[in-house]
Amino acid sequence: MNKIVKLSLIASLAITSLYASKPFSNTKAEVLDKRFYTAGAMLAYTEFELSGEPLAESLGLDLDTLDPNAINKPTEFDYTAGIESYEYSEEAMYALNYQSKMGAHLVNGLLNASRGGDMSSLAKRFIEFAKATGNDPEIIPLNMHPTALPYTSGIPEFAQKIDMTIVNNDEMSVFKHGKESVVKTSIPAYLRDYKTLSWVEGEMDKTLNPASLGAALLKDIMWAQDFLGGMHKIEGDEEVEAASASMDSDGKHALGVSGADGVNGAILTELAWERILYMQEKLGFDGKNLGAKFDPSYDASKPVWFANSVTVKEGSANGTKSVASLHVKESHSSLRDTWQMLWPISEFYAYSDQRSANQNQNPAFLAVFDGKPFKSAPKANIDTNGKNDIKADDAFSVAANIANLMFENISKLHFDKKAGTFIDRFDGKQSDTVTIYDAAYSIEALRIFQRAIDALPVGYGSSEGAQSLETAQGKKALELVKTQADFLIAKAKGKNGLYATTFNVANGSKKGEDLGTQFAVVRGLTAAYLATKESKYREAARALVVSIENNMYDKKIGTYVDASKEYTPYTIAALSGGLRSAISNLKNTGAEKEPALELKNLTERFTRWFQLVINGNSLTDGAQLSEWLLDSGEYETASMTTGNNDGDNVAPINKAGGKF
Repeated sequence: MNKIVKLSLIASLAITSLYASKPFSNTKAEVLDKRFYTAGAMLAYTEFELSGEPLAESLGLDLDTLDPNAINKPTEFDYTAGIESYEYSEEAMYALNYQSKMGAHLVNGLLNASRGGDMSSLAKRFIEFAKATGNDPEIIPLNMHPTALPYTSGIPEFAQKIDMTIVNNDEMSVFKHGKESVVKTSIPAYLRDYKTLSWVEGEMDKTLNPASLGAALLKDIMWAQDFLGGMHKIEGDEEVEAASASMDSDGKHALGVSGADGVNGAILTELAWERILYMQEKLGFDGKNLGAKFDPSYDASKPVWFANSVTVKEGSANGTKSVASLHVKESHSSLRDTWQMLWPISEFYAYSDQRSANQNQNPAFLAVFDGKPFKSAPKANIDTNGKNDIKADDAFSVAANIANLMFENISKLHFDKKAGTFIDRFDGKQSDTVTIYDAAYSIEALRIFQRAIDALPVGYGSSEGAQSLETAQGKKALELVKTQADFLIAKAKGKNGLYATTFNVANGSKKGEDLGTQFAVVRGLTAAYLATKESKYREAARALVVSIENNMYDKKIGTYVDASKEYTPYTIAALSGGLRSAISNLKNTGAEKEPALELKNLTERFTRWFQLVINGNSLTDGAQLSEWLLDSGEYETASMTTGNNDGDNVAPINKAGGKF
């Protein structure tokens, strides 16, 4: 996903496509910047995941009726959400984690160092993952580059000609234009061998940024929970619900909702564990020194945070990338960095939670962290006495340690008690500026933290009820949720019902009314409603959706725009999340009759927005620059000469521009 697209009207279509007759076919989403910014892009792809199968299923769709080769079936919304939004999310994760080489290799990480530190020890670990998930190791793609510490940004173009050698031929049934046809297809070598899929080395911004690490972590953990949230029968690969944490020891069942999903879930969990362990051991910063130590007793009285930007000097070990040294480039703590780490670390905490008091944990997750394949937490960290917790290196202990740090920092370093809001920056003292987008998303991060610490379901189940542990930190998090939501409504809202982009706590001044902020506030106020059950937040979010419709929906372009008519990945993330919030939680119910909040209108708005801004109306339009084969509907014909065979105006990776 690129940094910015700009929407405008053109006189006619640039190309003739499958959807040439769809509404607003003269809207152009021009690509202004191809650079991949990890923080914004991976946040957007997380929102795409949540706005994918989970959203479509929540509206009554039987997921078994979805088929990537049955274009726009059962409906265009179902296909847009359940296939395209969902699969783009998964594909982008693999491109960054497995293929791009945009960061140090897992072989040179802390975890592998403890097991031998060479390629042989890492290979043994991956074989262990294959066995634990009922697979032959051959299922793992060749020449993967598991990226332990993804960099801040890079140009997502290939550094070499990719391997298009035909390794297999097949046939598939494709349904489009109301007709079904059988198409002869070819399978290129790069689907199985990632050797030629690395990105241009010289275009990488080789810095580590907490928001980028957090966004990648969030993507990995959301999908790991999806993949490892159940088990499967080894014979037949049939998904089953986990009846117990020991069910994978019976010789008949294995980890993962399927074999393929299971092994990916294990690899993603390993990458996530490596990432947070590195942050705990190497990236703590006390205002002077990198590598500052912190433990479960941390309370922010002597602040430690993750510096906004750390330059990596690359080294080489085991024939691939390593970290030779680190240097702090931008030393301050930012609110964006903080909430973008608090959310995923809370997800990881809940996923790996082995506390004896947690009666809500999924047995499938307990099986993942029972020692095989992932280390169990020490007894001190899972008993009912939180005061005896110790610093350790297992996934749950590290997640708990960092979650505590991030919560302490957002609630103390970044919270202005007098104003009642989170502020942007801490570098020994607080700044005066509130970026409303970040304040609003902080509410969602705190909601997930509260659910995790109180042993309530997160991930796809983050709005479901369960018995809460009602911890002191959970209660504090809910107080902060309410305080921040109240501030937004009282201070950031303008006379037209829209919310300011920024607010200054020193003088009370407000600036801007950008599109991304509006939908971020919809997201935040909805999160406040879900966390507190107080209807005033739902009413405020509903009112904002109406104001967006009245002030920012462009009837000629066919979707929402502000004065700039530009979309960044953060704007895209907020649109996906905000529209999903409206569809799931704000739509009319009972006697409510607001036209803008009718479900039909909301799903239509979501579909058109995605098709215009993400896919675009031509191969050179839209934020989604390319797509992987098969799962999102794209395929190679036997001739290997065509592209955009699914007609969505998103090219396969070998026909998406750039030298290769």
